[in-house]
Amino acid sequence: MRIRLRSALFAAALLALAPAADTQRPAHAQAQQRPLVWGDNLPASLDPHALFDVPSQFILLNVYDGLYRYQGNPPELVPWLAERHTVSEDGLTWEFTLRPGAKFHDGSAVTAEDVVYSFRRLLAMNRAPAAAFRPVLRPENVSARDERTVRFVLSQPYAPFLAAIPLVAVVNPRAIRPNVRNDDWGAEWLAANAAGSGAYRINPDTYRPRSQLDMERFADHFMGWSHNPRPIDSVRVRPVLETSTRVLALMRGEIDATDSYLPTDQVERVDRNPRTRVARDESMRVFILRMNNRKPPFDNRDARLCFAHAFNYQGFNEVILKGLVIRNASPNPNNLWGNPPDLQPYAFDLERARQHCDRARAAGAPLGREIEIHVQTELEQTVQAAQMFQADLRRVGVNLKIVPNTWAGITSSTTRAETTPDMWVHWVSTYFVDPENWIGQMYDSRFHGTWKASSWYRNERVDELLTRARTSLDRAERERLYQEATRLVVADSPDIWVYNTVNLRGLSRRVQGYRFSPVGSGGELRSMWLEN
Repeated sequence: MRIRLRSALFAAALLALAPAADTQRPAHAQAQQRPLVWGDNLPASLDPHALFDVPSQFILLNVYDGLYRYQGNPPELVPWLAERHTVSEDGLTWEFTLRPGAKFHDGSAVTAEDVVYSFRRLLAMNRAPAAAFRPVLRPENVSARDERTVRFVLSQPYAPFLAAIPLVAVVNPRAIRPNVRNDDWGAEWLAANAAGSGAYRINPDTYRPRSQLDMERFADHFMGWSHNPRPIDSVRVRPVLETSTRVLALMRGEIDATDSYLPTDQVERVDRNPRTRVARDESMRVFILRMNNRKPPFDNRDARLCFAHAFNYQGFNEVILKGLVIRNASPNPNNLWGNPPDLQPYAFDLERARQHCDRARAAGAPLGREIEIHVQTELEQTVQAAQMFQADLRRVGVNLKIVPNTWAGITSSTTRAETTPDMWVHWVSTYFVDPENWIGQMYDSRFHGTWKASSWYRNERVDELLTRARTSLDRAERERLYQEATRLVVADSPDIWVYNTVNLRGLSRRVQGYRFSPVGSGGELRSMWLEN
């Protein structure tokens, strides 16, 4: 009854927001008078320089543009606001030439000075996306050579530089500067507003943090709309936190898309419904159980190995997830270069788990205390994994307590080792396509204080290998260095790596033109249209 009531209230809210028929609009626009209703999660902030997660990528891809962008699966890096780039032989000086004619939503031209402002703002704020650039790029070394040319001079070679460029949204300083408060670079204002040039623009008047976002198509987007004769004019983002309510809303036609973490026990149900379908796409998203290596007992390698052998990988992947995922042996997705080809994953073996637990206890590791694992309540799969793990750990004498939390709540706690949970469950998605996105930023201690490095792992040899790998311009050498670093990390078992994802998103059958890319998890709206 509670679910039915929530669904009814949700449907009523959508109905109230639906625009009335406009007899002056073209026939195809009249036919889609109800907008696309996107049921995925919203980020904690709309500022594209503040966050570094899957919900923020939805804003980055639709409301903003970058110099380059990933398209397709496997993802291909293509010119976007830039039409081309050059790089010096030593890998230090990069120049990007902007396309002519790109405009921000206020109609002003996108210039090289706007790109300079955007990168300097990113570096000054030093929030999550800046981590990929701060070690090699100083604000004063980003400059405009002329109206269409931007120059970056790196302090040392950085092989993933171009791969990471799509992380940075180009923002409009003319919209931001009047709203700066206390030298905050307009961060407070941009958290609930927009200053982009993307294919869709936000209505700030109807925005409600984490619960409601309305967008309208930007007809003057520089890439044009000739690729899509029936683009979607209006989008309503309406997150639905409970999985059962979200799926029910999709099947009733109240939303047109779920998040990209559709539980496998709902896949058949959605596919059977004549009005809905499931988009299945090979991704580059790794499911991981983090262990805080600074907190006992996880500062003990045997304790970590006890936990690694106590997780029932086959039971979770094959039974709970019905074989719709692929076992992963390391922090990197299977379909990425840089993995040792013969790396063997940890096996579920309770006897070996007991042996490691006994050795850890003998060394003084406090395995008798209650261990907390934080889950994301809006993503049922994290709860399922913790519940299964809890039962098996009990068999080796470990008491695991499941703590409900949210993505925003967990990530905000990971800035310090003392506040980071004992364990937590999440995915590492594709923000840019390079091993730096996974092992590089997860296990190099220079990234401590970010959610990606929240296991607080430290190994000086691994730090050295990862530093050399990101500064080498020789792809073969980088491959060798990443493979060596991966072997060392896996041997230390700082975390538990479970699988590489097949992306599952529930869609209404009226949604056409859905194109998946691991970067953004299929959330780019430009190619989509609606059948009624």
